[in-house]
Amino acid sequence: MPQYTPPVRDTRFVLDHVVKLNGYTNLPGFAAATPDMVDAVLEEGGRFVAEVLFPINQSGDQEGCTRHADGSVTTPRGVKEAYAKFVESGWGTLSAPEEFGGQNMPHVISTAFQEYMISSNMAFAMYPGLAHGAIAALLVKGSPEQQRTYLPKMVSGQWGGTMNLTEPQCGTDLGLIKTKAEPQADGSYSITGTKIFISAGEHDLTDNIIHLVLAKTPGAPDSSKGISLFVVPKFIVQDDGSLGARNAVSCGSIEHKMGIHANATCVMNYDGAKGWLVGEEMKGLAAMFIMMNAARLGVGLQGLAVGETAYQNAVIYAGDRRQGRALTGAAEPAEKADPLFVHPDVRRMLMHGKAWLEGLRALCLWGGLLVDLEEKAASEEERQSAADLIGLLTPVIKGVGTDKGYEIATNAQQVYGGHGYIQEWGMEQYVRDARIAMIYEGTNGVQAMDLVGRKLAMNGGRAVQAFFALVAGECAAAKGNPATADLASRLEKALGEMQAATMWFMGNLSNPNNIGAGAVPYMHLTGLVAVGLMWLRMASAAARLKAAGEGDAAFLDAKLVTARFFAERMLPEAGSLRRQIEGGADAVMALPPEMFRAA
Repeated sequence: MPQYTPPVRDTRFVLDHVVKLNGYTNLPGFAAATPDMVDAVLEEGGRFVAEVLFPINQSGDQEGCTRHADGSVTTPRGVKEAYAKFVESGWGTLSAPEEFGGQNMPHVISTAFQEYMISSNMAFAMYPGLAHGAIAALLVKGSPEQQRTYLPKMVSGQWGGTMNLTEPQCGTDLGLIKTKAEPQADGSYSITGTKIFISAGEHDLTDNIIHLVLAKTPGAPDSSKGISLFVVPKFIVQDDGSLGARNAVSCGSIEHKMGIHANATCVMNYDGAKGWLVGEEMKGLAAMFIMMNAARLGVGLQGLAVGETAYQNAVIYAGDRRQGRALTGAAEPAEKADPLFVHPDVRRMLMHGKAWLEGLRALCLWGGLLVDLEEKAASEEERQSAADLIGLLTPVIKGVGTDKGYEIATNAQQVYGGHGYIQEWGMEQYVRDARIAMIYEGTNGVQAMDLVGRKLAMNGGRAVQAFFALVAGECAAAKGNPATADLASRLEKALGEMQAATMWFMGNLSNPNNIGAGAVPYMHLTGLVAVGLMWLRMASAAARLKAAGEGDAAFLDAKLVTARFFAERMLPEAGSLRRQIEGGADAVMALPPEMFRAA
C-alpha cells in the first residue's frame, strides 16, 4: 500500500527563506499569517489530509463514481464523509475574503495546503478546486447580488462550483461553442446546449452546484468575441437564500477515463436551464481567463503534488527492495543483495525527482505570493511587477509542472520495476492521475503557445525583460559566494540561452510556424531557468544558515547537494533546448499529411 507524508519541513523552509513570508506583514491578510499560525496550517492541514483523504485515495480510484437512472451521481465510499469533515474544518476557506466567510489568509498559504490535499487525493481535491475557480470569477465579474447569493455558501463548501467550457465539437477553440443563451422577460436567460469533460459536474457532496457556463446570445459574433458567461445553479436560489426548484441541467453521463476516477467528470445537458449573465454580454472571455488562470496554477500544483507522492513511495521502495550488488562491491555483505539505493541509475531517477519537486514547490509557492502581491502590494509599481511575473509564469507552472510531475511519476514506477505495473502497489494510479494534468485547462502545447505567442510580446516584452533582469541580478550577487558560485554561473549561462532563444523568435516572426515549432522547448527552457532561480535562492539560504550554525545541518547539506545536482545535470539542458528552437519549423512542417499514414 502507498504511503504519504506531507513535506512540512520543506514547505516551511521555502516560506521562510525563498518566499520570505515575514517580510510582508504590513500587507492585508499577511499579519494573520504569524509563524505559529502558518505552522498550525501546515501541521494540522497535513495531518488532516494524511488521515482523512489519503486512506480513500486508492479505494476511490478502484470504485469510481456512479451515475443513476435519474441523472444523479454518487461518489465512492468514504468521499462524502470526508468532504463533510473538510467543510466542517474550514480548510476550503483559507484565502477567501472575510466578507463571504473566508479567513483572508494569503494565497501562498492556501497554495501550500492545496499541495498536500492534492498529494493525498487528487480526485477529491478537484471538488473544492473547481469551486475555487468559479469563486474567483464571481469575485471579479459577478454583480453584488450574485456575490451575496452564491459566494458565502460556495466559500464555506456547502455549495460546489464548476466551469463549463468544453463542448463535443470544440475544446481550446471556444469560438466554436454552440450553447445558446436566450434572453427572458424576467432578465434571466434560457441556456441550451451540451458541455463535456465537466469535472465535479454532478455529485452527492453538496446541497447545490453553481455552474459557470459559456454560451452565446442571439446575434453574437460566431467567434470567441461572441462568448458570454452565465451562472446556472443546479437548484434555483430563492430570495431568502433557500433552495427552490431543480433547474433544467443534468448529467447525461460520466466520462470513462484513464484516471481521477473518484472525481465525477460529466457530460452536462442544459435544456432551457435558467441562468443569469455574469459581467457584460459578449465579454465572457475575460471572465473565463480569470477562472482559467486560477485553474492553471492549480493544475501546475497537481503535477508537483502527484509527483511528490509517487516519489516518496519510490524512495521507500528503493530502501526496502534488495536487488543485485553495488558496482563498487557489496554494500551489505551480510545480506544476499543490496538495496536498490546503491545503484546509480536508481539514484539518478530519485535525484531527478527530488531536484525538480523541491524546485517546483518553491516556484509554486513563489507564484502564490505573486498572486497575493498583484492584489495587495503597497504600490502600483509593485502590483504591476507581480502581475507581469505571474502572467509570464502561469503557463510555465502549468506546462512544465505537469510535464515534470508525470515524468517523475513514471520514473517512480520504474524504480518499482514489475511491481510498479501492478495495481496493488499504487504506482500505476499516480501515473494515470498525473497524465490528465498535462491535458486539461489548456493542453501543455497551448500553454507554450500562450507563453511565446502572447506573453513574450505583451507590453513590449516588459514581463520577460523583468524576469531576465531578476535572474541576472541574483546570479551576479550569488557568484561572490563560493557555496553558490558554480550554480550561479551555470544558471547565468542557461539564462543566456533563454535570452538568445527569445531573440531568435523575434528575428523569425515572418514564419509563425517557427514560433509554434519552438514553443514547447521554449516553455521548458523558461521553466528550467525559473526553477534554477528557485534553487539559487534555496542554496543561498542553506549556505547562509549553515555558516551561521542555524537549522538542521543534514537538511541544509541535502539542499546544497541537490542544488549542485540541478546545476550539473539539469541546467545543461538549456543549450539543447535552444538548439531545438533554432532548428525552426521547416522539417516539422515539410511532410504532407498522407506521408504520416501507413501504406
